[in-house]
Amino acid sequence: MTTPATTGDVERPANRVLGTRARPERPGPLATSRAFAWRALLKIKHDPDQLYSSFILPIMFTLVFTYLFGGALAGSTGDYLQFLMPGILVMTVIMINMYTGISLNTDITKGIFDRFRGLSIWRPGILAGALLGDALRYAIALVVVTALGLLLGFRPGGGVLGVLGAFLYLQLFAFCLGWLWNAAGLVLKSPESVNQLSSVVLFPLVFASNIFVVPDTMPGWLRVVVGVNPITHAVTAVRGLTAGTLTGDQLLWALVACAALLVVFAPLAMYLFRAKSLR
Repeated sequence: MTTPATTGDVERPANRVLGTRARPERPGPLATSRAFAWRALLKIKHDPDQLYSSFILPIMFTLVFTYLFGGALAGSTGDYLQFLMPGILVMTVIMINMYTGISLNTDITKGIFDRFRGLSIWRPGILAGALLGDALRYAIALVVVTALGLLLGFRPGGGVLGVLGAFLYLQLFAFCLGWLWNAAGLVLKSPESVNQLSSVVLFPLVFASNIFVVPDTMPGWLRVVVGVNPITHAVTAVRGLTAGTLTGDQLLWALVACAALLVVFAPLAMYLFRAKSLR
């Protein structure tokens, strides 16, 4: 018969083994944001329908306004296409941008958000990482719509550098605007509600801007609305970049529009995020 091992004899080797393993460090802002950005990219891979469906509306507006209204608005479809395409690029980004809030709301309704808030991570990275991951979605959509414009006859006077500059600015604009949809995703009850709200908000802003027509022909009160619309300043900047005629004032107002969206909606989204995390 063998003598049973004492409790101390059993615990000491286990303690020695466990004690040699270093405790993993808490992920910081960069690591957390990178992880959730990668998660957003994987969503595009596993659910590409969201990406494809986001092309349809900008492509339809490009074709309809160019060939049905282009002659009446600008005298020829070719001239109107040069005016329209920068606005369509902005419209493409803002129509995709709402999926950030829809995705966040889906995580909340399915209970995945509850698992995230129980992790020892940098909490704002959940929101910031998702916004950064959507950059690939915007890039793909912008390339597809630009390729369509080139096929139809769009010729940007700013060349490749001007188009790339417009793409970079639109990435910044989409990141700042995305905080609005993060806030909506945290408040509303379902992804369908976020989608419906985006339609109610975006369609008036899109048409009360300089995407389709020059504001000079609008009534005075409407020109005021168009002038304070951040989409208007984004379109002006993209037009200037693609045409190679961007001025310092246009760039300044375009950056102010981004800053205004970020200052208003990022703190609001973080407040709502903290309130939901404490429940």
